[in-house]
Amino acid sequence: MLGVAPSLKSKEMKNILIIGAGRSSTSLIKYVLQLAKEKGCFVTVADADPKRAAARIGDHPNGRSAWLDVLKSNDRKDLISRADIVVSLLPAHLHLEVAHDCIKLRKHLITASYVSQEMYRLGDEARDRELIFMGEMGLDPGIDHMSAKQKIEEIKEKGGKLTAFRSYTGGLIAPESDDNPWNYKFTWNPRNVVLMGQGTAQYLEGGKLRFLPYNRLFEEFRVVDVAGLGEYEMYANRDSLLYKDIYGLEGIPNILRGTFRPTGFCKAWNALIKIGITDGSYPILNSGDITYHEWMDGYVNNRPGSSVKEKVANLIGENLNSPVMRKLEWLGLFRKKKIKLPNATPALILEHLLLEKWQLGKGDKDMVVMQHEFEYELGGKKHLTESTLILKGENELDTAMSKLVGLPMGIFVRLVMEGKITSTGVNIPVMKEVYEPVLEELQDFGVVFKERESVIG
Repeated sequence: MLGVAPSLKSKEMKNILIIGAGRSSTSLIKYVLQLAKEKGCFVTVADADPKRAAARIGDHPNGRSAWLDVLKSNDRKDLISRADIVVSLLPAHLHLEVAHDCIKLRKHLITASYVSQEMYRLGDEARDRELIFMGEMGLDPGIDHMSAKQKIEEIKEKGGKLTAFRSYTGGLIAPESDDNPWNYKFTWNPRNVVLMGQGTAQYLEGGKLRFLPYNRLFEEFRVVDVAGLGEYEMYANRDSLLYKDIYGLEGIPNILRGTFRPTGFCKAWNALIKIGITDGSYPILNSGDITYHEWMDGYVNNRPGSSVKEKVANLIGENLNSPVMRKLEWLGLFRKKKIKLPNATPALILEHLLLEKWQLGKGDKDMVVMQHEFEYELGGKKHLTESTLILKGENELDTAMSKLVGLPMGIFVRLVMEGKITSTGVNIPVMKEVYEPVLEELQDFGVVFKERESVIG
């Protein structure tokens, strides 16, 4: 067993390292820089694009930017060695490299990504070294866990028996900035959007396991009424069962976690799946030389006398003037313009195209919507509590997504620095010592859930 480092709890923390300065970093960096000013500590923001990191820091006296290729282990270790707390905003598959360094160098680590099994396996080492490794500390996962767990415990404390838990989140475009046929723009990692839903979704309904494979996921969406906004489409997340025990919902007959999309989105995305262009498993060898029109032609039959657009419409079961076809045409899939991406996978080509079409424009506002549904039995009656969060961004940089991903991590950094977190090892934020102070402070930033109660039986 590795030796405990008793000095870690008592050590004054003066240096915070943030790795990654992308879309979701803005609010986190602002919060931590203000924290650094108050506590007299220092923040380093490291990114593969040093100009982007520098822009996030600005001229703040308590911050500096640094270049980092995270795969260069010596540079990575050097930066981590000088920090007390590390916040990783890297893609999920890169967290593990950082985590191993944090173990060796005895540094606390915070991420917003789902915790992998490989990360969980570091739990004993982290605990032995009195290190705090907190994952899933963003929006979804993050605020969803904390707000759900808080409400579940509240229902249990008053004697309620939970019979259903459903939770949905969506990173969307605010209605006033909605100006395209998809009613959607990127507010988070484009790659994750393109690959969304791949795998088989599983959930509980009526006490029975339900499985929804990728080829049916966007066909079998549901319509959910969001208080104050109206109807949205919802498709099921990959595995809703992961948090059943963690949330204390053992034996519950209904549990479902899903993602919100605007009306009409799921049918159009399903068309992209039917064509085959969300596939990231193989390269198109001549993709650098062909047009989008030729690319589409490669997916349809050689029936003479029909245009490529007509063939695609036939393939997906749509007429030429349907809303779905209008969405595909607006994307530029039928343009005689070269793709110019050599040896790219279909998913990468699609991502490249969507980056062009779904960017937030100047002054655009995004919107995050989260809604929990708790059904429970109490006093001989069946109750439903709907708990809804709706938050709009300020502009294309200060987004609601950035705020809701970044602020929970920033607040957690403060709690660690103040010695208010006792849970070492690898964890997610379902402990009262975490979710109570984080949710309380988030209210100061306008992050407030509104509840709607009803008796349903």
